[in-house]
Amino acid sequence: MNNKEFKGSKVKSSRVENFEDLNVYKQARNLTNKIYEITRQGTFSKDYGLMDQIRRASVSVMSNIAEGFERGTNTEFIQFLFIAKGSCGEVRAQLTIAYDQKYIDEITYNALVDRARRISGMLNNLIAYLKGSRYKGAKYKKPPTKSMTEELNEMLKEIKRQQNGK
Repeated sequence: MNNKEFKGSKVKSSRVENFEDLNVYKQARNLTNKIYEITRQGTFSKDYGLMDQIRRASVSVMSNIAEGFERGTNTEFIQFLFIAKGSCGEVRAQLTIAYDQKYIDEITYNALVDRARRISGMLNNLIAYLKGSRYKGAKYKKPPTKSMTEELNEMLKEIKRQQNGK
């Protein structure tokens, strides 16, 4: 995972050993716990179909982050992150139904929709980072690191090549 933790669009330098270390996973877990909390209350708890569906969608966000991380390749991780992102959208749609049915108030609705949107944005940022990363995942050998001299020599060769091509 290239030993970084993601928080929104900022990258903090701390080691990621497990999916539980990812801030986006922690946020998804928090959202899931909040969904379980609100679906235990009042008339929401009696709408078994919606209650089950919104719970399953929020669990899907967490589960897909975890499963993708454990697959060991960036390609598969990205695929599962897109599924998690879709589940975030599903949670938002179901929150809208819950709000329209007056199972939750406007403050709760806005707070949870905002939380789901932020998680979706975090997933998007993580996907973009992984797409641009040279590291392909734990199943593969890490790309060789180049010395500063090697990097500079490559840059100089590229500049010369571009100048000769003009």
